[in-house]
Amino acid sequence: MKFYSFGKATAPVIMLLPGTCCHWKSNFAKVIPLLADTYHVLCVSYDGFDKTEETEFTTMLEETEKIENYIREHFSGHIRAAYGCSLGGSFVGLLTARKKIHIDYGILGSSDLDQASPLAAKLQTGLLLPMIYPVIRDGKMPFRFLDRRVQNMGDYVSTFMEMFGGARPYITKRSCRNQFYSDLITPMPDGIDVKGTEIHIFYALKMGKKYRDRYKQHFVHPILHEQDLQHEELLACYPDKWARLVKSIVGII
Repeated sequence: MKFYSFGKATAPVIMLLPGTCCHWKSNFAKVIPLLADTYHVLCVSYDGFDKTEETEFTTMLEETEKIENYIREHFSGHIRAAYGCSLGGSFVGLLTARKKIHIDYGILGSSDLDQASPLAAKLQTGLLLPMIYPVIRDGKMPFRFLDRRVQNMGDYVSTFMEMFGGARPYITKRSCRNQFYSDLITPMPDGIDVKGTEIHIFYALKMGKKYRDRYKQHFVHPILHEQDLQHEELLACYPDKWARLVKSIVGII
């Protein structure tokens, strides 16, 4: 696991956690400069997903412990905010619920927070991996007709594809499988309520009502910022608007 830092070391810390099988730079390259003028931006690069390392992603809990250890060692166990998209949102929830470190503002970017039994998770992972892994490995859709269809679906889909980070042959199928599977079976507690922590969610309305119910199941009084957008479209297509919203939530100490 690697941590990449930007901005003044003495500024309030915002930690950014990338999505499922995504590259940290592809997720956040557009917004890092918009935050680094005010905050100390800390980007997490998971085991198995950084080309400078020969590692593999194992479990959500092992990765969570590594993040906690880093925050304790470098920031006395307390940061101003953490933002996570997709898988990263699951990490934000876990980091908050475990109370090993303290986060003033936890922000989830339309994360689905899916949970499943080991059997269902195994089946779901087995279905998704053959479709997703070639995209991660080769940086394009595995079938030409799908690639053409994506190109014809507008800015959102093409920009969303860019968030995966292009061709990354160094990522193993095992790392992708472990990430999918572990995210599904790692329990997310209900009714998370930590004193001194606010939970904010960028709720993409087009994802559906079930996600609103899920956010309210896992968090006590989450603050929902409703967007008439698709999953992670705010981050992918409107980085300036995303950064303004983050800054309005986090403020400046």
